[in-house]
Amino acid sequence: MTTELRAPVVGAVRGAAPGRVVASWRSGMWSLPEMRWAGVATALFAAGGVTQVAGAPPWLWWGLYLACYAAGGWEPGVAGLKALRERTLDVDLLMVVAAIGAAAIGQVFDGALLIVIFAVSGALEALATKRTADSVRGLLDLAPPTATRLHADGREERVDTTDLEIGDVILIRPGERVGADGRVVHGSSDVDQATITGEPLPAVRQAGDEVFAGTLNGTGALRVRVEREAADTVIARIVAMVEEASATKAPTQLFIEKIEQRYSVGVVIATLAVFAVPLAFGADLTETLLRAMTFMIVASPCAVVLATMPPLLSAMANAGRHGVLVKSAVVMERLGQVDAVALDKTGTLTEGTPRLTDVRPLAGSGLDADELLGLAAAAEHPSEHPLARAVVEAARTRGLAPAGSADDFVSTPGQGVTAFVRGRAVAVGNPARLLAGASGHEAAEATAVAAELETEGRTAVVVTVDGRAAGVLAVADRQRPDAAGAVAALTRLTGAAPVLITGDNPRAAARLADQVGIADVRAGLLPQDKVATVRELEGAGRRVLVVGDGVNDAPALAAAHTGIAMGRAGSDLALETADAVIVRDELAAIPTAITLSRHARRLVVQNLAIAATFISVLVVWDLVGHLPLPLGVAGHEGSTVIVGLNGLRLLREAAWRRAGAPAVR
Repeated sequence: MTTELRAPVVGAVRGAAPGRVVASWRSGMWSLPEMRWAGVATALFAAGGVTQVAGAPPWLWWGLYLACYAAGGWEPGVAGLKALRERTLDVDLLMVVAAIGAAAIGQVFDGALLIVIFAVSGALEALATKRTADSVRGLLDLAPPTATRLHADGREERVDTTDLEIGDVILIRPGERVGADGRVVHGSSDVDQATITGEPLPAVRQAGDEVFAGTLNGTGALRVRVEREAADTVIARIVAMVEEASATKAPTQLFIEKIEQRYSVGVVIATLAVFAVPLAFGADLTETLLRAMTFMIVASPCAVVLATMPPLLSAMANAGRHGVLVKSAVVMERLGQVDAVALDKTGTLTEGTPRLTDVRPLAGSGLDADELLGLAAAAEHPSEHPLARAVVEAARTRGLAPAGSADDFVSTPGQGVTAFVRGRAVAVGNPARLLAGASGHEAAEATAVAAELETEGRTAVVVTVDGRAAGVLAVADRQRPDAAGAVAALTRLTGAAPVLITGDNPRAAARLADQVGIADVRAGLLPQDKVATVRELEGAGRRVLVVGDGVNDAPALAAAHTGIAMGRAGSDLALETADAVIVRDELAAIPTAITLSRHARRLVVQNLAIAATFISVLVVWDLVGHLPLPLGVAGHEGSTVIVGLNGLRLLREAAWRRAGAPAVR
């Protein structure tokens, strides 16, 4: 049976943002045959139910139910017959046969309901598969389709990026995306590399530095020598890694599916024996057929399958109400199995937005903190750089009025900005550049303060006024308020502290890891390095949960035992590749969801015991005594109702609170 009921709801949490992947629907959901047949089967089933309740002639609602059988059951029936040709028997065929058997004894409604469940389940799985494939293909849209190639004589030529060859020199104008992996040969600019490295701030790129296809150029112009062909760029390799990891990931099955093959074979053999053996000893054909049919109904795995699904689906629904979108019942079950966690840094443990953390006026500047910040904010106001936005936002938050308008504003990539504010020359930028060649007490003090802040993992900028150092500002990506608590809860659940995997620099990573309680830090990682870390942990026998938000996290999310994406700032590729999404970016919801999954797994075991008891009693009764068919059907349906109600306990608000209790200790 196809039990991977996926929830196609990830798109609801998307938001357009610069540099994000926008996964397009290559075709509508109704282009999938599974969706069309499931829709037809559901409509026919609903029509049959309405006409039956309304007291219409039996031939009408019987006809609608049988049409539902045909629409929703032909595909699993054909698949089951193909499996038979390969000498295997799956529960799909057995459930179709059980549905036909139910119709044969007058229980056509029950059989039609079973068919609809199968059809809708298969359709949702096909839809989720399609969306993930579309999102992976959409990642290639990050790399621009064309680039400006420069010839030796200075002539420019617009060419397809797929036609670029190693050694070509391309021109990257301000605001353009880099067309190929390569190395800068001339120019300087701030390049937003978040899609590849996850760094919260643009990186200065100048002659000799490497750049990646799909990253966003800032205000400077760059000339880049191509070092990789289009098919071998980092962005293309991310696509390949996601597809490879998805294809090679171990098949996921619910607990009950692991035994369905043997169970199905056993039921078929036993049903044939119940029918054939008495006939061989001269039993009545009608009575023997009825007994065999009753046996097949009471031994049917319906109750066993439903014993598994309600707890998991209830847990999924409860988690969804609290902002955790789990894409399938399989994922809900797998969450409870994780025993190792790997966390991304930027956008996961941190908010992903740079914030001003320090304002340090120098003693001899004659400025206080507010005056220094006001001048810096006025100079930075025209700039679109993330660091500038952090300074301006900090001034606004403190209620500081602009120190004046910025005249003669100039932004120099890799250096900073200069402007005249109320007749004073103000510069804000890179300490090494602004203080190069400067001497005196102010310059020495500014250099020491900047070094101190950078040692702590912050990004320092110097403010000069009329050519003299006036103070130092520091910017950092702010830690999420619940990060330390979530790390502690995950440590208790898995028995080991999470691993930090990030493309950011080692100093910033180490500082954050120390704050949240992580000892194992892997910094400066490219996407393939994150996958290697996951493989290393899995090689040690661990079931790894990866939590991330960016394009660069997608391969690791796909390769892990379970992947969770942060929903608010997460790239579309991460959202589609992950097995679950944290919509509200509340890290504390992750350990709660894991605990809820473990509660669901315990309920599954309880339900399986209840279902097995009912089946055993009814089967023995049918074989040893005389089990009336109506009583057999009632017992079978009764066990289904009991296990279903037991599983629905996880829908209660108390179930989420109880699961979250360990996380707040």
